[in-house]
Amino acid sequence: MNLKRIFGAILTILGIVGLIYAAVTFANDSATTKQMMVFGVLGLIFFVAGIGLVKTTKDEGL
Repeated sequence: MNLKRIFGAILTILGIVGLIYAAVTFANDSATTKQMMVFGVLGLIFFVAGIGLVKTTKDEGL
């Protein structure tokens, strides 16, 4: 069980949730532009960091 891959998967899921939340608030006009940008940028950062961590971590068997 590789801890880096698990952390990368968690970051990726958090990024997806952040991007979806930003899209929903954009569609419903329920937040200010600043709030939507913050959620979108943070979601994008988490998503890219998680994908990068999963891709660069090598599987090592026991």
